[in-house]
Amino acid sequence: METALTRDAGIRVPVICGAMYPCSNPELVAAASRAGGIGILQPVTLTFVHGLDFREGVRRIKTLTDEPIGMNALIEQSSRIYRRRMEEWLEIALEEGIRFFVTSLGKPDWVARLVHPHGGVVYHDVTERKWAQKGIDCGADGLIAVNRRAGGHPGPRSAEVLLDELGDLGVPVVCAGGIGGPESFRQVMNLGYAGVQMGTRFIATHECDASAAYKTAIVQAEPEDVVHTERITGVPVAVLNTPHVQRTGVRAGPLARLMLRGRRTKHWMRTIYAVRSAWKLRGSARSSGNPRDYWQAGKSVSEIHEIVSVQEVVDSLAATSPQDTSEVT
Repeated sequence: METALTRDAGIRVPVICGAMYPCSNPELVAAASRAGGIGILQPVTLTFVHGLDFREGVRRIKTLTDEPIGMNALIEQSSRIYRRRMEEWLEIALEEGIRFFVTSLGKPDWVARLVHPHGGVVYHDVTERKWAQKGIDCGADGLIAVNRRAGGHPGPRSAEVLLDELGDLGVPVVCAGGIGGPESFRQVMNLGYAGVQMGTRFIATHECDASAAYKTAIVQAEPEDVVHTERITGVPVAVLNTPHVQRTGVRAGPLARLMLRGRRTKHWMRTIYAVRSAWKLRGSARSSGNPRDYWQAGKSVSEIHEIVSVQEVVDSLAATSPQDTSEVT
């Protein structure tokens, strides 16, 4: 099943194990690549959650697989300290042989300038055409189209509408959102996507170090159990509707909403949210049922019925034959 994604990433199956804070533990990233897809490491997870020096973390993952791995770069304009740290991480990643990068929440121009001379490839997260065009203008080689069924920060559009918007831009488009197994994989590949990015499905695997309670909650959930809360990052995040979410509500407070609308104050507020959510989500993923848990998940829970190995997930996709691969670009 060769597509532009498999060629760009050097993989056998067109599936990305998306970067997830705090669930992208080294064993999960390596397992996704070893299985034939590509695992994307998340730098803050590697360093803050697992307490690893970044280079040490990359090398640990590479001891677990000889296959390509990727790196996620959150490039939202924030503090200069964070920007310098991200540049350092990118340079180390390149030195350690990583050549596939996924960017989000900003302009990927400086990432493209760093990685292209090394033969690196940049795929940029987008939710609509205007951001896609800006990403391509900034050097993105491909797009990850985040639809309304995604976990994390979902977009407003369906997979079908989003591909209609982006399909003529001349770069590969990967579907992110709602992919939990072979059936949905087949459907989006037949639409013309170059591959898929999956997150929730990979949390409910043996290799992910999320708690058993979190994994069980995903297995037991239905799509209507997924709600969007502003209380983690200030913008909607898809989570399971736990008793804690029901008690606290899903809207940001009035002061936060005011600051998030301000041109100068929105970056300060997002920084405050980022620090708070880093601690909050770090504990939630490993909790066995804390009443204050936030468990991120997308509507792909509809296809997730058991906890399996990463290899089984990828093999199930590899065994799926799209009806017409001539449309896969």
